[in-house]
Parts: sequence; C-alpha cells; structure tokens
Amino acid sequence: MSPGTINSTPDAVDFLIEQHGRIRQLFLETAQASDVEERERKFFELRRLLAVHETAEEEIVHPRARREIGDGPAIVDARLEEEKKAKKQLAELEAIDIDSVEFEVKLDGLRRAVLAHAEHEESEEFTRLHQELDADALARMRSTVELAEAMAPTRPHPGVESATANALVGPFAAMMDRAKDMITKPRH
Repeated sequence: MSPGTINSTPDAVDFLIEQHGRIRQLFLETAQASDVEERERKFFELRRLLAVHETAEEEIVHPRARREIGDGPAIVDARLEEEKKAKKQLAELEAIDIDSVEFEVKLDGLRRAVLAHAEHEESEEFTRLHQELDADALARMRSTVELAEAMAPTRPHPGVESATANALVGPFAAMMDRAKDMITKPRH
C-alpha cells in the first residue's frame, strides 16, 4: 500500500490518522516477519511511509497548525523535535543488520517513539485543526498533502524538519532517495 492509496476520506486530518494506523500495522508486520526477506520488505515500506508522511506534515500540516490553532507554534515545535529524534533513530536503524537482535530492540524503540508522536499529533494538533477548518479546507489540504508525499524524500533526513528546509533540500533528497530505493528495493 502506498501513502496515496488510503481513499476513505477527503479530509486531510482523517487521511493522516489512517496513515498512522498503517504505520502501526507496518511496525507490527516488520517485527513479526517470518524471515529476513519479509522483514526487509516490510521495513522498506515502513521507512518509506514514515518519510513521506512526516515530510507532508512538515510542509503542509504543521505550518497550517501554527497559523490556525491557539498555542500552534509551541505544539508544532514539540512535534518537530519528536520528528527529528525519530528520523535519527530511523537513520540509525537503516545501518543495522536487519536480522540482528539490535535491529529488533531499536525497531521497538522507534515504534514507541513514533506511536507516542502520532498520539500527540492526533490529540494536540489534528483534533484542533478539525475544529478550526471547514470540510472544504480539509479537502484542499488533503490534496496538498498527497502532492507533498508524491514529491517527498523516501528516507529519513534528520535536521530537515521545516517547510523551508524541505523546500530547499527535499527535491534533491527525494530524487536521490528514489534512485537508492530502485537499487536497494527488496526483491519480492
């Protein structure tokens, strides 16, 4: 399932929450994979979804939340700090043998951090965006989120957690990531 295949809602917030559900499922599937090849495929999908999802939030959702909700800047800054830490954890995880105990331990640490981050987003940011924006604005935001995801890097880039940084680094990083993905994509 690619990030854009969730089609049950035109609402950006609900779309992102559905992606959070898919991320939760991919963590479980990666951890429970029956063999190295399956774990590699699931981790590849998880890493890609995390990267494009966070980029879209950084480029589209967080700037809107900064403007639209009370305490927006403080809420977004806290989420960006969580995203930066998770990107570092994900980048470290990529360098570890996928069949090792260390991978399993670090994957679980990343899972806990990402799920706590998603919970904070849903309760502190997304719920409030739902309250502040009408259905048309949320539908337009979904289209913009999907466009951002289509052009987003597919690997973690710690330190690139703002709309400005994503605009400057994102296109080149996305091109390089997609080239790496073609070379390293799991076989099955």
